[in-house]
Amino acid sequence: MVAKISSGKSLFGALSYNQTKVDKGQADVLFSQNIIRTIDGSYNIPLCMRSFAPYLAANNKTINPTIHISLNPHPDDVLTDEQLSCIAQEYMDKLGYGRQPYLVYKHDDIDRKHIHIVSIRIDENGKKINDSFEKKRSDTIRKELEKKYNLLPAEQQKNSNNLPLKPVDIKVGNVKRQVGNIAKSLMKDYRFQSINEYRALLNIYGVTVEEVKGEVRDKAYNGLVYSALDKKGEKTGNPFKASLIGRDVGYDILQNRIAFSKKSMRENPVYNRTKAIVSNALHSKPKRKNFEKELAKNGISVLFRENKDKRIYGVTFIDHQEKAVFNGSKMGKEFSANTFQNLFNGQSDDKTTNNQVFDNDKDYTTSQESAVEAMAGLFSMEQHGDNYEEIVFSNRMKRKKKKPRRPKL
Repeated sequence: MVAKISSGKSLFGALSYNQTKVDKGQADVLFSQNIIRTIDGSYNIPLCMRSFAPYLAANNKTINPTIHISLNPHPDDVLTDEQLSCIAQEYMDKLGYGRQPYLVYKHDDIDRKHIHIVSIRIDENGKKINDSFEKKRSDTIRKELEKKYNLLPAEQQKNSNNLPLKPVDIKVGNVKRQVGNIAKSLMKDYRFQSINEYRALLNIYGVTVEEVKGEVRDKAYNGLVYSALDKKGEKTGNPFKASLIGRDVGYDILQNRIAFSKKSMRENPVYNRTKAIVSNALHSKPKRKNFEKELAKNGISVLFRENKDKRIYGVTFIDHQEKAVFNGSKMGKEFSANTFQNLFNGQSDDKTTNNQVFDNDKDYTTSQESAVEAMAGLFSMEQHGDNYEEIVFSNRMKRKKKKPRRPKL
């Protein structure tokens, strides 16, 4: 179980964030303590604010009085509402907030169910609750609860961050959000040296991206449009302009990421790990599916591009541990497209159909069959991604303290 603690000035903001989830049917209030409720037993922000008002009025000097905690069990931990409530209550008791007013929300807007707790750091006497070594104490409490409730440890969740995100599942709905989460994560974490490599990376998660160009008031502009892919690798549903998802997946950010990746990968080659694993996998001259499965076990995707005659003319490796995308030829000629064409199809080497298209980064169309196979291998190690709304909210809670000005002499 992963525990995260944020503090901030706005109690209203923390309550509003969670209440919005409740209103959308994406969260429920598990229970509360010392909180005023309506006649029908429901909660609303005005009554919640009134519940905290006496505490806040008793101390207006504390800069960040609001505390917002999220407790995130591993997706494999199946817990009842009663168990989640007990975990929340024990956590708050042990952390020193057992007598405080607080609300516990259960969020199920992403695949892993988790809880949020909103409270304040001021007790009924106006005294600030001790937050010294709070994160260290939280970690100790978290370990005790993991042991008591037989939960998977937080360390195991952290290690799983090396595994890929879940691909888009059209049946689940909210496709825009799924596409956005994937695009934001890949743009932030991975290194790639062209839009085509970025597209290849997106493809294994059931997403594609296209560059659009135009002119407005005699001024040229560039943009990106994202689309979900079905199981056949074909576009499905409505496309989404990058601006509808967020600036952090737009054209300018992509160009900046490409420039950064080129510099980073030039200064720090990331091919050595992949090269060793691929070399070992090729040693037994495997069939294509066996080769792909072997790489998937090591957190590596491989995508082959083929022409109409099913001849392999390009190969891309995506190392999810190194967070890098690169052409096979980068590792050496022995890992170029012809090597795999000959290995999997038993054809003779034809230099006229080698990696020219691939190496020049032109007409870079990923084989959708290869992308689907890559997903099948990698997502047997399914991981649940972060909720970016929560990350943004958490960052918003963290306000930098202003340094006091020196008095004028």
